[in-house]
Amino acid sequence: MNNFFDTKIEFLKGVGPTKGTLLNKELNIFTYGDLIQYYPFRYEDRTKFHKIAEANGSMPYIQLKGKLRHYEMLGSPRKRRLVAHLVDDTGEIELVWFQGAQWVLKKLQPGVEYVVFGKPNLFGSKLNIAHPEIELATKQNVETSYLQPVYSTTETLKRKYIDSKGISKMLRTLLAEALKRLKETLPVALQQQYTLMSKPAAISNIHFPENQELLFKAQFRLKFEELFYVQIRLLKLKIARIDKFRGIVFNNADLLNRFYNEHLPFDLTNAQKKVIKEIYADLRSGKQMNRLLQGDVGSGKTIVAFICMLIAIGCDTQAALMAPTEILATQHYHGLKDFADKMGLRIALLTGSTKKSERRIIHDYLKSGELHILVGTHALLEEVVQFKRLGLAIVDEQHRFGVAQRSRLWQKNEGLFPHVLVMTATPIPRTLAMTLYGDLDISTIDELPAGRKPIMTVHRYDANRLKVNSFIKEQIELGRQVYVVYPLIEESEKLDLKDLMDGYESVARAFPDVPLSIVHGKMKPDAKEYEMQRFVKGETKIMVATTVIEVGVNVPNASVMIIENAERFGLAQLHQLRGRVGRGADQSYCILISDYKLSKEARIRIDTMVRTNNGFEIADTDLQLRGPGDLMGTQQSGVLDLLIADLGRDGKILQAARGAAQDILDKDPNLNSPENQNIKIQVASMKKTAINWSRIS
Repeated sequence: MNNFFDTKIEFLKGVGPTKGTLLNKELNIFTYGDLIQYYPFRYEDRTKFHKIAEANGSMPYIQLKGKLRHYEMLGSPRKRRLVAHLVDDTGEIELVWFQGAQWVLKKLQPGVEYVVFGKPNLFGSKLNIAHPEIELATKQNVETSYLQPVYSTTETLKRKYIDSKGISKMLRTLLAEALKRLKETLPVALQQQYTLMSKPAAISNIHFPENQELLFKAQFRLKFEELFYVQIRLLKLKIARIDKFRGIVFNNADLLNRFYNEHLPFDLTNAQKKVIKEIYADLRSGKQMNRLLQGDVGSGKTIVAFICMLIAIGCDTQAALMAPTEILATQHYHGLKDFADKMGLRIALLTGSTKKSERRIIHDYLKSGELHILVGTHALLEEVVQFKRLGLAIVDEQHRFGVAQRSRLWQKNEGLFPHVLVMTATPIPRTLAMTLYGDLDISTIDELPAGRKPIMTVHRYDANRLKVNSFIKEQIELGRQVYVVYPLIEESEKLDLKDLMDGYESVARAFPDVPLSIVHGKMKPDAKEYEMQRFVKGETKIMVATTVIEVGVNVPNASVMIIENAERFGLAQLHQLRGRVGRGADQSYCILISDYKLSKEARIRIDTMVRTNNGFEIADTDLQLRGPGDLMGTQQSGVLDLLIADLGRDGKILQAARGAAQDILDKDPNLNSPENQNIKIQVASMKKTAINWSRIS
């Protein structure tokens, strides 16, 4: 089997070395196996012929049959177009070609029957089809009904006649030989349980389906299989990790109880209590914890992290918290220091700007075990940073760290593996969490602390600027502070800086008596820090910034977030920015300002923000709009190179596939039983590129 599917693509009849090299370079198709898994991205419905009178501008592609009444070249010499009139017994429609018109003209014959395929458009009060496919009607194309696959291709390939039809032709040639060699990859019991089509039938019908029903069954089978194997791989990693890496047993909760009874500054929410119970169960299980804690901005993850640290410190180990930026690490440090001081624990902050003399002291205390908690940035990963006994490693906003970086934190102890808690304020859609972090246990804080008022979000157009300014003025008079954020789009930093400076000047003109801060990515870190601190202390009332404030600063008195050019931001970014306000007890506001012209997607993003504060709902919408690759920087994970499944749309199939994988591994963790042999073979033959997340989170 392998030999046939590993055959180089150039050996396929009709391909050859030149086309083979192009397919390698343009589409990453190197072998027969690659081509067979190069699936169509849509299908053209050739199952029926429409009458011309039925056609309207809202229809997708349609197939018509008729004769050409007449045709002519129109327009000035530089803008020549070919217009032909197709008629049937119900009416007439124009066919128009703007490019290649001379070439098409040579082929047309009046009074002969043609089959025409294209998208009808309304131009004024007239219907036309621009650049239709047109061919002479034959017995075969009139009587055969089918769904025609459409494959992605490139301009370079089209110039060499490898368009969608060319790829289709290659696949017909290949499938004639391949289908009889395709082996089943799923057990019979699983196929019966989920009514799955056989593998050969699915491959045949994904490329050349006879009707919609067979296409749907083929898609379901191939998506299920793809997601099933992703889950099998993740769950096997989890089993291997639990078997291999014993965890330090933490069963002394004295420190935690003392903090809880004497120093806890507020009541925990039920969601926080539930999460702490889940974490404590892991810490005393004897198995190394690997848990993802997700909770919206302001849901109280930091106090949960501190309580977990107390469990570790109460059992004679140390705790570390690593954050992606100096601002965020500093904020965590100040937040935790109050608690640590009350408990008589020693805590330190280690970042790139920590002085050499301070570093030496930190290193010594860390090695001797006198330092209980170390908070810091990437500086924690340096080799000189050695713990006496690291018991708990907490990583905040972990998707901002590279895989190799996180693994270094994991290896800080000789022969002893710390428990790992990964925190994120970027809500991860359930389907993405199950795929990207499928081998981690997941805890979710899904309620905000009592007394927090939901942030009111409104959308205003540029024309409403005076009203927005008078609202800002009112808020400042009430003693509040305001953020004004401008987008940063990396391709044009000059333009962005100009936008920001123009914005700063217009804010200064509108509020001549109000002290302002400005922060952007081009500033030196100490200048940025100075401006931030002025705002934190309340010396300035308005902070004009780019998205550098997205993660980090906690200013309870800042209750208004103005986002300029809101249409230029992604949904997750808008949600993160909104989370900068709403930290205090006052009612907070987020005002999204945009141009009148909005793309369909921009309108969905803005409407979603206005409608809901729920980060998980926002993350689901974001996943549907953007797809998983962009969302979490997941290209580095290797897990999301999906060929056919779509995490934005296939959540139900994913859940079924995960359930099936879990059931099989519960009964047969090593896949040794005869009925699971084809799963075992498939797992062994899968690409070995999957990163073991569980080893390195």
